[in-house]
Amino acid sequence: MISILVNHWPEFWSGFLFTLGSSILALIGSLIVGTIFALLEISEHKWERIVGRVYVEIFRNIPLLVITMFFYVVIPMFITNVNGFTAGTIGLTIYTSAFIAETVRAGIEAVDPGQMEAARSNGLTYLQAMTHIVFPQAIKITIPPLGNQFINLVKNSSVLAFVAGFDLMYQGNLIASTTFDTSNTYLAVGLLYLILTLPLSYFMRYLEKKWA
Repeated sequence: MISILVNHWPEFWSGFLFTLGSSILALIGSLIVGTIFALLEISEHKWERIVGRVYVEIFRNIPLLVITMFFYVVIPMFITNVNGFTAGTIGLTIYTSAFIAETVRAGIEAVDPGQMEAARSNGLTYLQAMTHIVFPQAIKITIPPLGNQFINLVKNSSVLAFVAGFDLMYQGNLIASTTFDTSNTYLAVGLLYLILTLPLSYFMRYLEKKWA
């Protein structure tokens, strides 16, 4: 494995950077989109709740690869070309955001409803009460499940390999096909994924303890 890493380090490093970039973009995007749809799911307006629920139910029940292939194959047929990295990152963002929406919604609903009622009775608007009273408490509740979603996101980024996204798995497949040393190649790929996921796991545990 060491020999494979040394001899093909430029390819591994390139794949590592593409995986890291896609994961960061998808993490930020899915957190923003997921939070928005979580708020829609608990909105006071029925049509907003319907929109939020439909989004979540559709995209968390469609395989990630199908979503990614839609942007990689279908969108270029009718709108514009989308490269593998972009298609994979968009697919990863949409897919993960559906799960994050449910996690955030559950965290918000776990906060005592009396908190919202007290805030509204003191003159705060719904948005102000949600922003300053409910949401900070919900964040503490959602840290553990969000951490799991973020780790899954990094691992799911291997979907880029199916659309020529130049990620770690894509580079690993190329190296394995040229060296025929599949066992050591994928051990090296797994090691590099651990380098990405373990620090994230420990960071989320740190936040969980700090905000407990």
